[in-house]
Amino acid sequence: MKRFLLACAISVIGCWSCALIAAEAVPTEDDPVAQKRAVELAAKLRCLVCQNQSIAESEAELAVDLRRQVREQIATGKSDKEIIAFMTDRYGDFVLYEPPVKSTTILLWVGPLLLLVAGAAAMVFLLRGRGREAEPAPLTEAEQARAAALLEGREVADKLPDKKGK
Repeated sequence: MKRFLLACAISVIGCWSCALIAAEAVPTEDDPVAQKRAVELAAKLRCLVCQNQSIAESEAELAVDLRRQVREQIATGKSDKEIIAFMTDRYGDFVLYEPPVKSTTILLWVGPLLLLVAGAAAMVFLLRGRGREAEPAPLTEAEQARAAALLEGREVADKLPDKKGK
């Protein structure tokens, strides 16, 4: 009797765990071509909340809503260009990972090149400035004699004036 109750308990727990896992599954589309289009479009659109993820990757509520809108527009028969135009009209060029080149986005396209040129110019300027630094004054005869004596291991009476001028 104990074995029977244990087997029943295990089977009930197993069914519950399967039901919990199945509840988390995301329903798939009936049309695999439409699903593929939705995924490709979602990868081209930026999540406005996360800003470094596409709406396909993001779990933000806005990204989920945008994915739903993309699927709805695909279902109504709109083309990819029409869907992207709708999104940019509603959210601006920022929603695109690759915004078009125009006067308002030119800094996005030219900015990295300008930073590279400015960095190279600063590096050249700094390196050229190093060559212009004054060389240290040569040692006097007394300093050379003292250095030679120290290198030979002889003890030399300090005949040089100290730094305070004494």
